[in-house]
Amino acid sequence: MMALRSRSHAWRLVDLLAGFAGVDTGADVVVGDIALDSRDVVPGTLFLACCGTAGHGMACAEHARERGAVAIAAEPTREWNQLALTQAAAQLGLPIVAVPGLASRASAVADRFYGEPSAWMDVIGITGASGKASLGHLLAQTLAAQTRCAIVGAIGVGFPGDLAPITHSSTDAVTLQDTLARLRARGAQAVTMALSPQMLAQGSAAALRLSHAIVTNLAGGGLDDPGAVKRLLACAPGLRWAVLNAEDPSCADLLAGLDPGIGVALFGLSPRPPAGWRHDLWVGLSALTALRRGLRLQVLTEGPDGADTGEVEVGLLGTFSAANLLAVVATLRSRGLALAPALHTLTKVQAVPGRMECFGGEDAPLVAVDSAPSPDALERVIGTLRRHGGGRLITVFGCGGERDAGQRPLMGAVAEAGSDLVIVTDNNPGGEDGNTIVSEILGGMRHPERVRVERQRGLAIRIALTLAGCADSVLVAGKGHETTQDLGELKVRFSDRAQVVQALREWTEGRR
Repeated sequence: MMALRSRSHAWRLVDLLAGFAGVDTGADVVVGDIALDSRDVVPGTLFLACCGTAGHGMACAEHARERGAVAIAAEPTREWNQLALTQAAAQLGLPIVAVPGLASRASAVADRFYGEPSAWMDVIGITGASGKASLGHLLAQTLAAQTRCAIVGAIGVGFPGDLAPITHSSTDAVTLQDTLARLRARGAQAVTMALSPQMLAQGSAAALRLSHAIVTNLAGGGLDDPGAVKRLLACAPGLRWAVLNAEDPSCADLLAGLDPGIGVALFGLSPRPPAGWRHDLWVGLSALTALRRGLRLQVLTEGPDGADTGEVEVGLLGTFSAANLLAVVATLRSRGLALAPALHTLTKVQAVPGRMECFGGEDAPLVAVDSAPSPDALERVIGTLRRHGGGRLITVFGCGGERDAGQRPLMGAVAEAGSDLVIVTDNNPGGEDGNTIVSEILGGMRHPERVRVERQRGLAIRIALTLAGCADSVLVAGKGHETTQDLGELKVRFSDRAQVVQALREWTEGRR
C-alpha cells in the first residue's frame, strides 16, 4: 500500500513460525522480511508460498531464491506434499517449512512479524458493497479531534490530506500488517480501514484486532460472498462494536450470529430503528434537506443515556453522504462522544477527493467531480446534482480505453437522459483510438447531434464552465481523484479537480 516496505524487524525462523509449524532445519535462520509475492522479496526474506486461486507460490520459489530469500514457508497440497517440498529444499539450498493452511494463517504470521500493530491502535474496519473509502475518509477526519487517525482505503494510505497511492499488493495480508506498523510508527493511534471483498476472501484481515466493524450495505452488488462479512463479525479478534446500516434488510441476518457481548449501533435514514432489531445505540433522521452546496440533517439518537436530537449543516452532497454521516455519528457515539460534539465534528468534514466533491456553488456554478465509473454510478451522481441545483445541468464525461466497450453506449444514454447538455471528452483512452470511444458513446444517444465533442479534457471543462450560469450545475465525471491522463505511450499529469478550480477562477474573473 505504501511506497516502501519497512524492514526494521528480525526474527529467528523457529520463533516466527512457533505455533504454526515445527522447524526441523534452518531454525536459527534470521528472517529480516516476509513476502507473499516473489517480486517483493529482498535479501533476508521468508517467502510465504501459499496455495491460491491462480496457482501455488512454490512455482515462484526459484525467483524468490534469486532475489535473496533465506527460507520458504510452504502450504502443503497434494502436488506439494512433504516429499516434494523436501526435494525442492535440496534443489534450492533453502530450508522449506510446511505450514498447513498457510493462506489463511499468513495474516497471523505477518501480525507476529510486525509486532502486532493492530493491538496498539483502534482499527475500525469498514466493509460492504459500496461506500467504504468515503466513509473511512469522513470518519478519520472526525476522529482527528480525539486521536491521530490514519486511513487505509482505495484512494490511498496515510493521514487526511497526506495520502500515498496504493500498490499492486495493496490487499495482501503481509502488506496490510506492514502498512499498519508503518502508520503506528508515524504516530497513528487509530486507523479507518476499508475491507474490500477481495481482502475478506483472501483472509488478509483475519488477524486484525478490530475495535469496530462498520457494514455500509450488503445489497446492490459488489459482494460475491456476503457470508464473508458474517465471518468477519464472528471471528475478528477483540471486536467491541458492530455498526450496521438499518436501511439494508440484509444486515438483519448479521445480528443473528453476533456475539451478545458485542455492542450494536444501528444507523438509518428513518426516525426509528426496524422493529425487532437488536441494538444498543440508534442514530436516525427526522428530516433531510438538500441545500445548494450541502445537506441539513436533523438527527435523532437513542442509547443507554436516553434520547437526544440535533441539527447540522454539512458541505457534502447526496443521500448516500447522509447515510455515511449517520454511520460516523453512530461510531462516535459508541466511543462515548455525546451527540452535540459529534454533530459539531461533521461541520468540518470535507468530501473525499474526487468522490462527489463539490466546488463553487455560491456566486458561481456548482461543480461536482466524481469518478462515476459505471452507468449506474453516473445515473446516481446526475440525480444527486439535480436535487441540489435548480438550474441546468451540464455533464462532461468520457469512457476509458481498453475497458468494457459495452458500457460506452449505456453511459451515453444515461448522460443524455439526465443532463441539459453533454460534452463528451477523453478519459484515459490509453492505446485505443479516442475517436472510436467517442463514437461508441454517441451510439447510445437518441440525439447525438446535440452533443458537443471536445477531446481535450481541460478545454472541455472550460467550455462547460463558460456555458454555465450562476444557478447551473456542472458534473465532471470519469477520473475522480486521479492525477494522470493515460494517452497510450504518453502519460501526462492531469487532475479534474485542479482543472475545475482553475476554470472556476477564470469564470469569476471573467465576470468582474
